[in-house]
Amino acid sequence: MPLTLDGAPVLHQMFRLRRPAWNALSSERRQDIAQEAVEAIEAMESREDGGSAIFSQLGHKGDLMFVHFRRSFEDLNEAEIAIGNLGLAEFLEPTTSYVSSVELGLYAGSIQLYESLLAEGVQPGSEEWAQAEKDKMAEQAAAMAPRLYPAIPPNRFLCFYPMDKKRGEKDNWYAEEIADRGRMMRDHGMIGRKYAGRVKQIISASIGFDDWEWGVDLFADDPMVFKQLIYEMRFDEASALYGLFGQFYLGIRIQAGQLQPFLEGKRPEYGVT
Repeated sequence: MPLTLDGAPVLHQMFRLRRPAWNALSSERRQDIAQEAVEAIEAMESREDGGSAIFSQLGHKGDLMFVHFRRSFEDLNEAEIAIGNLGLAEFLEPTTSYVSSVELGLYAGSIQLYESLLAEGVQPGSEEWAQAEKDKMAEQAAAMAPRLYPAIPPNRFLCFYPMDKKRGEKDNWYAEEIADRGRMMRDHGMIGRKYAGRVKQIISASIGFDDWEWGVDLFADDPMVFKQLIYEMRFDEASALYGLFGQFYLGIRIQAGQLQPFLEGKRPEYGVT
């Protein structure tokens, strides 16, 4: 098993706006509810522990997607409760959600460490082995802290999807040797590096938290880069043989201050100013 570093807990919330019920309210009541939501979400957006963001969803899977990055699962739960306590919540029908935590895989470092320990005669599972793993993870965690606890990128578009590694009778990712998995992940990562500067990718682990094994967030200012990146990766060995994918969700970023025009059925100012 490769070593992994775990970081910020993440919550995605997808909602459908009950427009007939919303539109049935008086304009004054709608304004009061929207203002309460704006003030609460603006405070969430400006948090220094990762923050929150709203996206207008495209397609039938929902109307709004809330994304929260936090430092603890308790803080994540607090964000969920805060959204649920808004007057607006009466008009938001949950369509789905996803719970995960930012993860950085250490395939290359794990293989290097394990080979050196075996060469020294250290036995897997021994105290010396466990301490070496602990030291390695502490070293990497310090070096990668900004990536483990990121702020939500300010890009205009978000593509989110969950995924698994196949565990079939013929193709089983978890039955492959770690060196082979490490090679495939290295090749997989090389494709992603070609898109540096055009797309920001944040991988979060959800094993034990939700129905899939990982969640993938892709942030970009040009949504076509999502198609290009994901299509190219489909030809990569790690994806072609072992990748299983859930539903995809596409959203356009709107700031809390633009929530009221969205609720009123007007086109908001997209993006972050």
